[in-house]
Amino acid sequence: MEPRIQYARTSDGVNIAYAQAGEGMEVLVVPFMFQTHITEAWDFPDHWLRALAERFHVTWYDCRGSGLSQRGVQDLSVEAMLRDVDAVITGAGLERFALLASWDGTPVAIRYAAEHPELVSHLVLGDAWAKYSDFLGTAAIGAETALRRQDWNVYTETMGKVLSPFKDPELARKYAELMRAAVNPDVYWTGVEGMVQWDVSEFLPRIRIPTLVLHSKGNNFLTVETAQQIASEIPNARLQLVDSALYPGLAEVVADLMGDGAVKAEPSPTAASAFRAILFTDLVGHSAMMSRLGDDRGRAVLREDERITREVLKAHGGTEIKTMGDGFMASFGSVTRAVECAVALQRAFAERNSSARPEALEGLSVRVGLNAGEPIEEEGDLFGATVILASRIAAKAGGGEILVADTVRGL
Repeated sequence: MEPRIQYARTSDGVNIAYAQAGEGMEVLVVPFMFQTHITEAWDFPDHWLRALAERFHVTWYDCRGSGLSQRGVQDLSVEAMLRDVDAVITGAGLERFALLASWDGTPVAIRYAAEHPELVSHLVLGDAWAKYSDFLGTAAIGAETALRRQDWNVYTETMGKVLSPFKDPELARKYAELMRAAVNPDVYWTGVEGMVQWDVSEFLPRIRIPTLVLHSKGNNFLTVETAQQIASEIPNARLQLVDSALYPGLAEVVADLMGDGAVKAEPSPTAASAFRAILFTDLVGHSAMMSRLGDDRGRAVLREDERITREVLKAHGGTEIKTMGDGFMASFGSVTRAVECAVALQRAFAERNSSARPEALEGLSVRVGLNAGEPIEEEGDLFGATVILASRIAAKAGGGEILVADTVRGL
């Protein structure tokens, strides 16, 4: 079972290397930023990738600037890393998958899972953090910061033998070698120092899928309190402490989370549904509103938005598929009804905003995206390219705006 290495191209023109191995339900692995290499990770002793691939169809990749992906790139922001994820999903043809990340890959996974509930079925976070201040105060981060931009060999050897969670000298040595193979020092310094600005904590409450937060007892950089905080802010997340950062038994843990108690050689059966129009809504300015009004008053505004949306959907024959906290996904048997519903939604929210207290709703608006096609239906939910494109179109819309696919316009 050897990985197949392929390349995908991001929307900003960066070539991303990804690999796939195994059979069964889909699992996408977000890399430990700037410290991963597709083949080196696969061959790392006792790495959980091989165990996962014995049970699932696993896709993993190297982020921009590292491993077998394109080196020498300038943009290493969270947004750039999200473009890497999008490129791999498109290149690998993934439609519905569990998302797994560890360490510096977890902020990217947190944001992606919150923004794409139509794609991500389950979330596993190993030694997670949501904002860089989670590191502050630990002795390990103080030592690591002091070593930055010093001799690259000294830095990697110290990370492997002193600061890493690997107590086995051979594993520590191999970890240092993996770091040197994964990235050039200048890119590594730039990327790590840019992470100081990373903060995805506002996305934690928006995650509405089954989530498991793992924390290794040998973690020198992050305290268990950080893991507890993350698990408490994700609705219905589970926290589990493990003995090693190699996450022994990870495949079984993921299988349990996904309700997959036995090996499955084939993905769950799905069927194409009838032609439908898919509508997504998203509340623009939601996070700022919650910060301004507080949880109680902010939630009251959201309940009013939910009431308006559901009334308009019902009046136009729409079927609510699910709600994502600050938005809805709905389907229609008629493209005309879907478009009329989108217009009615914007008019209803505009009327609400004009009659409400302006200080409460300042900056708050709704964006809508529409697509049409034959989505895949499974257990009352809809998946596939039609749904994915509808979600992406909605994300491109501005507040108070409706964007539609060319298919919808033609119909």
